[in-house]
Amino acid sequence: MMTALVSPLMSQTDDVDESEIDEDIYVMDAFDVEGIKGSQAVAIDIKKQTLQMVDAIVAEDIGKFPDNNVVEALQRVAGVQVTGRSRGEVSTVHIRGLSDVTTTLNGRNVFTSSGRSVSLQDIPASLLNRVDIYKTRSADLIEHGIAGVIDVRTNRPFFFDEERNMIAVRETYTELSDSYDPNVSAMFSNVWKTDYGKFGALINVSYAETNWKDISATSGAMVPFITEAGSEEFGFTPLERIFESSSKVQESPLWQPGLEAGLPSEEGSTLTWTPVGSDTSVEVPYYLSRDAVFTSNMDGHRERSAVNAVLQYSPNDRSIYTFEAFYTGYREDWTNNLMFTFADWWGGWDDIGVDVEDAFELYPGTNIIKSRVTPYAYGFMSADKTVQKTDSYVYALNGERHIGDNLKITGDLSYQDSEFENTFIAARTDRSCYALDVDFNDGDGVPSFFFRDNPDTDIDESDLTDPSLWTIAQFYDNAGYSKGSALTGTLDGVYEMPDLKFIENIKFGVRYDDRDAEEGAYPSQAEAYLGKSLADYPELQTIISGFYDGRADIPDSAVFISGDYLYEHADEMRELWGITKPEMERNFLINEKNYAAYLMTDLRYDLGEASALSAQMGVRYVKNERDLDFITDSKSMSDDTVLPSFMLLYDVTRDFRIRASYGETIRYPSFSDLNPTITYTDDVTGIGYGTASGGNPDLKPTESKNYDLSFEYYYAQASMFYVTAFKREVDGLVVDFRKRVYATSPTYGENYPYILSAPDNASNGELNGWEFGAVWFPENVPDWLNGFGVQASYTLLDSEQEIPVTNDAGEVTGVTKTPFFNVSDKSYSIVLAYEKPKYSVRLSYVWRDDFLSSYEAAQFANPLGIYCDAQVSLNLQVSYNLTDDLVLTFDAVNLTDEEYHSYYEYEDTNNFNNWLISRTFAVGMRYSF
Repeated sequence: MMTALVSPLMSQTDDVDESEIDEDIYVMDAFDVEGIKGSQAVAIDIKKQTLQMVDAIVAEDIGKFPDNNVVEALQRVAGVQVTGRSRGEVSTVHIRGLSDVTTTLNGRNVFTSSGRSVSLQDIPASLLNRVDIYKTRSADLIEHGIAGVIDVRTNRPFFFDEERNMIAVRETYTELSDSYDPNVSAMFSNVWKTDYGKFGALINVSYAETNWKDISATSGAMVPFITEAGSEEFGFTPLERIFESSSKVQESPLWQPGLEAGLPSEEGSTLTWTPVGSDTSVEVPYYLSRDAVFTSNMDGHRERSAVNAVLQYSPNDRSIYTFEAFYTGYREDWTNNLMFTFADWWGGWDDIGVDVEDAFELYPGTNIIKSRVTPYAYGFMSADKTVQKTDSYVYALNGERHIGDNLKITGDLSYQDSEFENTFIAARTDRSCYALDVDFNDGDGVPSFFFRDNPDTDIDESDLTDPSLWTIAQFYDNAGYSKGSALTGTLDGVYEMPDLKFIENIKFGVRYDDRDAEEGAYPSQAEAYLGKSLADYPELQTIISGFYDGRADIPDSAVFISGDYLYEHADEMRELWGITKPEMERNFLINEKNYAAYLMTDLRYDLGEASALSAQMGVRYVKNERDLDFITDSKSMSDDTVLPSFMLLYDVTRDFRIRASYGETIRYPSFSDLNPTITYTDDVTGIGYGTASGGNPDLKPTESKNYDLSFEYYYAQASMFYVTAFKREVDGLVVDFRKRVYATSPTYGENYPYILSAPDNASNGELNGWEFGAVWFPENVPDWLNGFGVQASYTLLDSEQEIPVTNDAGEVTGVTKTPFFNVSDKSYSIVLAYEKPKYSVRLSYVWRDDFLSSYEAAQFANPLGIYCDAQVSLNLQVSYNLTDDLVLTFDAVNLTDEEYHSYYEYEDTNNFNNWLISRTFAVGMRYSF
């Protein structure tokens, strides 16, 4: 059982203000939430009684959140979609298609290092009391983030009316990594009533380990190759790759920033060229094929720890004071073994005894190559080690006091500090093989390939575990840090007006936030090439097996340089490659001061027969000042914004409600996007030019006008249905401008070409959608059906943004329209629950449609757009009450053992990337006393 303060408050009146839901000093009585139905009833009450459009997820018991991961729990909320399924967990939350979500901890804005939001996966689910998802914004909420607000609420001692303690232990088996990992949490809380008032103390701790494995098999970028007929006419070798820069062509035909859909794939498609020495353009036929094939095995270990300590004091029934200290720690390291081989070489067909016309196969009716043989294909084995850590601290003091009969004042002062460190070290071995046979789609978009053995040599070139095949090549050494801190103070007041007929209250407040953000890294370095045989260094060797978990027809084992050995002997490795460890350089330091003030009022007019009309009007004024200190420049800037908001609630009956909302929100640019320093990354794949990235200190906030209309029917204590229509008009979206620049490369020398990407407020967009949600626990049913429940949600989204198209110089030549990134047009979830006094079972199914995920690297424009295929997740949770205090649990995630896929626009022919999502099974116990 979890003690909550919401339901007794809500059971007394339908007119409860949201700010009093969490903890009202006049309501000290406890209410025990038991099980799935109890938590749903509280969540529905929160939604019903809040003027804002809010969804809530409430813990079913102390330390028992509905899902083992906060982000996993959020994806079952209507309008919420999640992405970033890597390293064994989901990481990114989108509310109604937008990812810039403001995250707060007990109402305070929190962040990780130099970011503007917190990594939600760092907050253990076992520490949570509830999570509120605000989809509309009132004037008293923090203004940043046009997507919405996720407020994470932890436990406090005054949530309980007596001593409450809990210890929970879980052991999780992860199938792909074949590992068993612990997860331990505990909470100790007590309340003392004395002659001097009421005292409370609580400490909540959590520790979790995860050993994870990411496995993927990928076909490379889609690029054009000359046909046999084209090669004869223009002096190319058959199937020669057509580079965007060629000695045989006067004008660059290929590199077109914004070529999102790719080159035409119809049979007989041509490119328009102007050959060298000619004034006449010609049409050149081409094939499209992937330029490479590669597989990756990543093995990682992660530890997360957290502590929440709370002291509370209430001298009387008119005031309460709370001190909170919150810590999250993150430690993670992983090795990545990448087997990469180019499939873009031409020539040498006679050497391997293959005729050109027999060397490839096309998809019928297209110019796309399905499979091919590549003589003398260049490949490399890359091994790297990444080590990361984060430490985040939040300290806060809050005081709440009633003055007179009508005024309540709340003051809050907090300080937080968060620092992230990252170390990366890698080395490659390379070779040119005798021949590569590859099918880019051997089934369900998964490639297959093998290496031929040269019959004229004494070694077996198909045996990738032979170290004599590999030459030790480049060495990479990178590290960086980011950190942030903030001192924040707020003062809020509410003045009740019980004697006025229509005006219920006046609310007001001010907020001051002084924020520092800093990032640094190793400076760019020349890549060192060793050029010695791996066979001469047995201490560096390690055999990696199980590529794509044996589910694809690809080499199963290969020899790599050990990433662990590189990291553990870093100084020795630098000496071997003849380089020195660089000194860390600061990239930028930004100080941002935020001043905000708001004024709002709640209005209500009773219409009789449990019908009423309520409204909330507010305005928030924000001023933002930044001092920017970069490597090459420094400047100061400021902006101010007025943000109105209006909510209207019509209680048609006691159970049927209509809500309408209008509000304006802003998104501040990320601190890293403000940094104008250009970072150059040399070409590592032989394409002929590198990439570069830099920020823009003149970025303005992105602004959004938000419209919402909701119909809600509450037909039982834990049952409801609602439908919401919404619209977001977004101006000043930040997108990357691309152009070609030339700079000195530490590897390739002066005047080397780079494709530079830099952000600008150059795009506008619109997002429309519908949300449907329902919770149903049937009543007055046979006993065997009592305890059955269904929770379902369905979301429809339609998004469009304008992306400027630029030429080589970065000049805008047109506009292309695309969906918002990471937005599925459709998504839904269904949860079936069944609970009895001794046990409970929950089966949840989540599905989201395919979506535009990202753009390909700037070197590849055929196509740019990368789409993720539809994604599903089927999870099971079982609890059994062995005694009143001891509960046994079983959890299973990804029961259907999913494979995820991404693809180019040519969806029906082949995929881009294929990766496995591990199943996990966990058993545990939770003891309360």
